[in-house]
Amino acid sequence: MPRLLTLCLLAVSAFTIWPALAAKVEVKELQQGLDHPWALAFLPENQGILITERSGQLRRWQQGKGISKPIAGVPAVWAQRQGGLLDVALAPDFSQNRHLYLTWTEADSSGRAGAVVGYGVLSNDMTRLNDFKVILRQQPPLSSGANLGSRIVFDNQGYLYVTFGDNFQAASAQDLAALSGKVVRLNADGTVPPDNPFVGKQGARGEIWSYGMRNPQGIAWNPWTQEIWENEHGPRGGDEVNILRKGENYGWPLATWGIDYSGDKVPGSEGGTASGTLQPAFWWKVSPALSGMTFYTHSRFPEWKNSLFIGALKDKSLIHLTVKGEQVTEKERLLADRGERIRDVRQGPDGYLYVLTDESDGKLLQVGLAE
Repeated sequence: MPRLLTLCLLAVSAFTIWPALAAKVEVKELQQGLDHPWALAFLPENQGILITERSGQLRRWQQGKGISKPIAGVPAVWAQRQGGLLDVALAPDFSQNRHLYLTWTEADSSGRAGAVVGYGVLSNDMTRLNDFKVILRQQPPLSSGANLGSRIVFDNQGYLYVTFGDNFQAASAQDLAALSGKVVRLNADGTVPPDNPFVGKQGARGEIWSYGMRNPQGIAWNPWTQEIWENEHGPRGGDEVNILRKGENYGWPLATWGIDYSGDKVPGSEGGTASGTLQPAFWWKVSPALSGMTFYTHSRFPEWKNSLFIGALKDKSLIHLTVKGEQVTEKERLLADRGERIRDVRQGPDGYLYVLTDESDGKLLQVGLAE
């Protein structure tokens, strides 16, 4: 079957919202009162969960103890519109060096903002980040507070991937001299791996791994295919899930299945496809406003085998997709009855899903199936 026809057939499922199996799902509210929480990461040895709040706080949640005071040593953030303290991730060798990575936003003297990534050393008592170091700033900063990204993930070889939004400057996503609308790949210390696709190429940033992204809001390591998957917001429609490949162009704004906010064609777009660009693995005609995502690999809930979970901000639900190789199918929407914006979802070491709601009274939820 021709690839374009296959993609179109797969996309049909994106137009159907399957009802959530609400009777099977069990939700526990573990914490309330969070200030627009953005990301979470699990500490080893059942030491709790680190949570970022967009207004600039990093906290630790522990079972039976609740949420901590803000951890000291976090960099100052530019917390306006979509900006602030964003993602958090532990180094793969955290148990040896205690390196903790953050992304956040800064603004220059003109008020233009961009995302930043750095790391510090988490103290043994987990009250402070020491020796914090910036390893990359999104240059040039172009944003007035929209389409900033920014998620981070390590692969199984210890490389760090960082997503940068297009800063609402669509053409910049095709400009290899700019870091907007890109996914970058770094060594853990922030240096550039020599096998990155644009190293040594004139007019291109060596950090870039792939380009043509609009506003990447989720990134995860696929344990079955050993590849990085990413999701991003389209404009009006055209939210998509992509399988990231070295040096590839994912099309924005040349190729998009969405339309402009005005209802017209996206300026510069050639339609859903464009020569030299890769198609998404899955896309939505109506944007759910995607956010954090996680692959489900635990044996606790066999019904979730081969699943990908993605939070939805506008549609206020947890999207459950099934994955077979590179074929993605939407199965159901969970938590829609709660009416809360889902900002992040991660699989916990215990096999439950842990979810953050993006509200002024944000919550940490534990989600599972009735056993």
